[in-house]
Amino acid sequence: MRWHIVLLTLWTAVWFVVAERHAAVSWHYLREGEQLLFGQRGGGGLALYANHPELQIGPVSFLVAGLFAPFPAAMGEKLADAFMSGLGLYMLVLIGRAAADYNRGTGLNHKRLQQRVLISGAAFIPMWVEVSVRFAHLDDVLTLFFTTLAVRALVRGNATAVGVFLALAVDSKPWAVGFLPLLLALPRQSRLRSAAWAFGLVAVAWLPFYLTHLNTLHAARFTIPNQPASALRWFGVDDPATPPWDRPAQMALGVALGSLAVRRNRWPAVVFLAVDARIMLDPSVYTYYNASVLLGTLLWDSIGQRRLVPWVSWIALLSLYGSVLVVPSDSTRGLIRLAFCIGSAAYVLLWPQRTPRGRRGRRSRHPGADGDGGNEMRERPVGGAVL
Repeated sequence: MRWHIVLLTLWTAVWFVVAERHAAVSWHYLREGEQLLFGQRGGGGLALYANHPELQIGPVSFLVAGLFAPFPAAMGEKLADAFMSGLGLYMLVLIGRAAADYNRGTGLNHKRLQQRVLISGAAFIPMWVEVSVRFAHLDDVLTLFFTTLAVRALVRGNATAVGVFLALAVDSKPWAVGFLPLLLALPRQSRLRSAAWAFGLVAVAWLPFYLTHLNTLHAARFTIPNQPASALRWFGVDDPATPPWDRPAQMALGVALGSLAVRRNRWPAVVFLAVDARIMLDPSVYTYYNASVLLGTLLWDSIGQRRLVPWVSWIALLSLYGSVLVVPSDSTRGLIRLAFCIGSAAYVLLWPQRTPRGRRGRRSRHPGADGDGGNEMRERPVGGAVL
């Protein structure tokens, strides 16, 4: 019995009951997109994004939403909420196993690891329920789930799976492009194969829409209001809506920071840094964004650190979500978001880290089937975490 998972399951149930009272705020977007994609409404099919640029959701998310379409609307919504909540718990299991596998041979205390996952998971769950139940953003849920699977595959040395899962993350929601630097953490000889799978599957999912309807390009210009509490305001960006340079800048900054993290032997920070870039430059301040931040801190606290108390996760929760509850000033909340993003990025990139004794002066190998179905013993990821 893994008691930390039992406790986290109970904790999830508590938050599920709380959030279910005002649940599925955005589920109608998934239902509409699924119906458009499968031709149940006019103007859909491959013209979906050309005619409905407001649906900033990847085709994989609409495909998964279709699994709940046969049920009555209310039942399908509840089943989707439960499904997405369950994925969050499974992600905690995957991250715990990834941390244990990655630190094998370094003297890792597994009981302390379970305690660390429990404490950081307790911060993660409220924000996971926010995105999965209250807002029912299946697209963000799937993006984070596939990214977690990619991290698990990376630790196991399965290069093909890393590329496939990162592609599915991007195909669920495009902002997952910021997670692609995880490819650089693979051994050099495996990167090309993994990247080919990633970019190939992204092309398969998205190119049919662009090649058949050139107006799909306009979907990338869709804007949302620049809210008073956004960190963008502190950069002097007072545009009423998303500036044209903003989305490319988010992705470019996320990729640059993630690449730097790998170069500095801190690949478990890639997700954390990508979402830092996203929320720092995003014109909106929806609370469900915090789920991606808490996944990033969970990965860093579980795999990239060895402290018993995962304080980065709790600082993230209190700064980004707590400020929404207790700070009345929009401008001050924007400053807190900006300070958290800059401070946390500087910490994970620049703070000195100690290499575990079991990993010093040697090249470890890690087990698992290779990308082509073999059973080779391969090296740990290039740029493996310095803990």
